[in-house]
Amino acid sequence: MMGQGMKLRGALYLTTAASIWGGMYVVSKYVLAYIPPFTLLWMRYVLAFVLLYIILQSIQLRQEIKIVLTSSDWQWFALIGFVGYFISVALQFMGTKLSDAHTGALITAASPAFILLFAWGILKESITKRKVSALLVATIGVLIVIGLPQSWDESFFGNLYLFGAAITWALLSVFVKKVSSSHHSLTITTYALLFAILYITPAMLWEWRVTQFNFYEQLFATPWVTIGILYLGIVATAIAFFLWNRGMALMEAGVGSFFFFFQPVVGALLGWWILNEKLTINFWIGALFILLGVSVAVWREGRGHTEKGTSYACEVEKVDSL
Repeated sequence: MMGQGMKLRGALYLTTAASIWGGMYVVSKYVLAYIPPFTLLWMRYVLAFVLLYIILQSIQLRQEIKIVLTSSDWQWFALIGFVGYFISVALQFMGTKLSDAHTGALITAASPAFILLFAWGILKESITKRKVSALLVATIGVLIVIGLPQSWDESFFGNLYLFGAAITWALLSVFVKKVSSSHHSLTITTYALLFAILYITPAMLWEWRVTQFNFYEQLFATPWVTIGILYLGIVATAIAFFLWNRGMALMEAGVGSFFFFFQPVVGALLGWWILNEKLTINFWIGALFILLGVSVAVWREGRGHTEKGTSYACEVEKVDSL
């Protein structure tokens, strides 16, 4: 029962994280009109790191414990920060600029397939018929929701960057799963963000030279810019990254990956609610396919791998107290 309870918590964390990212484009679209992309990313990460570091230190003080990190741990945090929080997001920025959001949503939705493959190759998780079937059903749902792009030729390099973003995000998820057996997700997220800040700083300084960015004037251009940056840093980065990493720690990486499919669904719903975008019958049919695919992956895998799921739960309980 404990194993199943852990999986339900993991499902909740992953669904929440993907939902936050699904609605993030509405805020980002507004703020990017004032703040250049690498500068905005740097602000997001600094805000997120400061918040998570304060929480991490307060927990250690309250519980009177000290986290001991080895050189191997620091190498993993540096790798996660580089591959996931720097390279993947940078490729997504460049790809979206050269391509379009519609195509971007389609290509980055390939991440669960890569997570499934990397989990098999790195974590030695099995690729079962249920996982493959669930992946196909959910992918069909994404195709129905967002459709196929009209042209691939004009934005070839943009699509290539987005494809790279999907692969590197899949690597991030698998790396987090591997490290989570020895460290809590809060520790992993906090220090991986620290390294990401170090990687992004040179790109931000270069961006200031190229765009002649006026920090104070554009940062406080309107109250909504400041509010948007706070939202992106605290909610969409600190909270969402932590929830995604926590959820991946509580479930098999191959199963947890399916919750990424909630991102385009929530994005479309918020676009309808906030931006008055129209939802067609395709959205509801596609959303049904996605929910069906996720349900098959979680429910059937949960029943078929009870003993293994309990093992994962015990590992997580060992590090849950930090």
